[in-house]
Amino acid sequence: MASKDAKKKDPVFSLISGTIAGGVEGVITYPTEYVKTQLQLQAGGKLQPGEYRFKGPIDCLVTTFKQRGFFAIYTGVGALAIGNAAKAGVRFLTYDQIANQLRDKDGKLSGVRSLLAGLGAGMTEAALVVTPSETIKTKLIHDKNSQTPKYKGLIHGTSTIIKEEGFSGIYRGVGPVMARQGANSAVRFSCYSTFRSWLQELSGKGPDAPLPSTYTFAAGAMAGIVTVYTTMPLDVVKTRMQGLDARNLYKNSVDCLIKVVKANGVFSLWKGTTPRLTRLIFSGGIVFTIYEQIYNGLTTFKK
Repeated sequence: MASKDAKKKDPVFSLISGTIAGGVEGVITYPTEYVKTQLQLQAGGKLQPGEYRFKGPIDCLVTTFKQRGFFAIYTGVGALAIGNAAKAGVRFLTYDQIANQLRDKDGKLSGVRSLLAGLGAGMTEAALVVTPSETIKTKLIHDKNSQTPKYKGLIHGTSTIIKEEGFSGIYRGVGPVMARQGANSAVRFSCYSTFRSWLQELSGKGPDAPLPSTYTFAAGAMAGIVTVYTTMPLDVVKTRMQGLDARNLYKNSVDCLIKVVKANGVFSLWKGTTPRLTRLIFSGGIVFTIYEQIYNGLTTFKK
């Protein structure tokens, strides 16, 4: 029992470490999120009057730079950075606390139990943080595509959405968001735990020894790659359900899925894979590395 207790994560440290890691990662990788969202909004959706249809990720970046300038690719970054910090804090806190309860008498966490802890963490962060922050981000980006944008920024956009659609307006697509986040965290945490264990064995370090930043970055990046390809269809449906035209185009998430596939084929469900893959490779590496470093630092400071 003492071994199990020694491996339990401090909830306050988990929350602080996750929040900082999420905020930093969100700002650094936001351009890839912007491109991914733009491409997904055009997958099976109507273009805004005067809107240009992008040919791919590079074309989206180049065209945005030319037409709107560099800072256009940071449209909606406030919503995502704040949401990312909050969701990462909730995610790591929830994961660590569920994992604490699922460890065996020796303090070990099996792959299946890590997956279950990740599933619980993902669904919790989706309900509390991810849905409203990503809905606002998506609507702000979509609004900028119109000839006469009506949102003047994060605060004005959020208040306008709530005024016009009620709080349900920022919780649109909650079903696919919970499904995506649950799957995301289940796959990501279980893969990260597995890759981290492999790297610890490879380095000859004990199972509880801290790993160098390069190793945690590699484990997080590999977990990100697996996560992208297994959960991409859920991400596409989530983005389409959060667009400005979602209320008029789709009855629900299933209807959205069917219409997108009918309009553009099944492979359109992997639309935006390249920018999301780029983001999750780096975000996985960044967020796990920063989390581990801050958590270890706080633990050392406490001693």
